[in-house]
Amino acid sequence: MEGAQGPLTDPGDAALDALEGEIRARALGFPGAHEDHPWGDTVFKAGPKVFVFFGRGEESIHLGLKLPRSFEDALAMPGARPSAYGLGRHGWVSLRVRPEAEPKLDLVETWLEESFRATASKALVRQLDEQAGEPGRTASPATMRPPRQPA
Repeated sequence: MEGAQGPLTDPGDAALDALEGEIRARALGFPGAHEDHPWGDTVFKAGPKVFVFFGRGEESIHLGLKLPRSFEDALAMPGARPSAYGLGRHGWVSLRVRPEAEPKLDLVETWLEESFRATASKALVRQLDEQAGEPGRTASPATMRPPRQPA
């Protein structure tokens, strides 16, 4: 549908676009991380291993994350559930993230890192720790973000 000024968009789409961009950028900010499309789905991998299942619905971003430490806390979030296909038995949680609701982006970022650490090789985890500036320490969200691209 077009208006006098051009295509009409739902204001919620802009917020969802921004949230999708932030989650993508943060997932791709990990060492060795890349996007792949096995089975026609979008995933983020740490080397050859999936650490995030990623999808977009009309109102939310859908994530599947391996959360060995935060599994129960994540399941307490509205709409969260153990992942299908038996993955939930191995610590995978499926959840929806909305721009205006819980969980907030900083918590999602923490879970992205936990999932990365649970699936990535020791060498990639070591690189993450080195990015944080302190071997053996968890990277802070600021050190995990990829450099900003010029506009």
